[in-house]
Amino acid sequence: MAHVSAAERRPQLIAAAIELMAREGVAAGSTRAIAAELGVAQATVHYTFGTKADLYRAVLETLTADLLAGVQQAAARADSLEEALRATADTIWTDLVDRPDLNLLWLELVALSMRTPELREVVVRYHQEVSELGAGALRDVARRSGRSYALPPEELARFLINGLDGLCMSLVIEGAKPDAGTRRALDQLLAAAVALASGPDAP
Repeated sequence: MAHVSAAERRPQLIAAAIELMAREGVAAGSTRAIAAELGVAQATVHYTFGTKADLYRAVLETLTADLLAGVQQAAARADSLEEALRATADTIWTDLVDRPDLNLLWLELVALSMRTPELREVVVRYHQEVSELGAGALRDVARRSGRSYALPPEELARFLINGLDGLCMSLVIEGAKPDAGTRRALDQLLAAAVALASGPDAP
C-alpha cells in the first residue's frame, strides 16, 4: 500500500470527521470512529493531529473558513449595500439548504468549545474575524457606491451577525429544514439592516 503523508492525510481525516459528526453528532466523533470512517488505523489520527482537541480545532477552522470565504467572495463583487446583502444571503442560504446538518454540527462544536479552553480560542477568533470581515465589507461597499451609513459599519455588522446566528439557532431548536418561511425571515433581516443603514430620514 502506498504511503500517504500526514499533509495528505490531514484533509481526508477532517472531511471524514465532518461527515461522521454531521451525521451522528459530536459525541460520536471519537478518534476510533473517525479512523473507521476513513478506513485507517486509529494511530493515524493521533499521528496526524496529536490529540482529539487538535482534530476538533481543525474541523472548526475548516467549517468557518469555507463559509467566510464564500461570504467574502460574494460581497466583494457587490456595488451597493443591497446587492452585498443579497449576495451574502444567497451564499448563506445555499449553505443552509445544501447541508443543514453542518449548521447543527457547528452549534454543537461551539457549545463544546465553551467548556474546552483549547477550542474556545478558535470560536472567539472566528467571531472576531466574522465581525471584522462584515464591517470591512460594508466599508468597501460604501466606498464603491459613494454611500454613507446612518450607523457605524461595526454596528451594522454586529446586527447582521447576531440576526443570522439567531436564525441558525431557531432552525436547530425547531428541528426544521430551511423552507420558504426561513427565507422570508432572512430577507426580513436584510431589509431591517438596509433600513438601519439608511437611517430614519430615508425616503
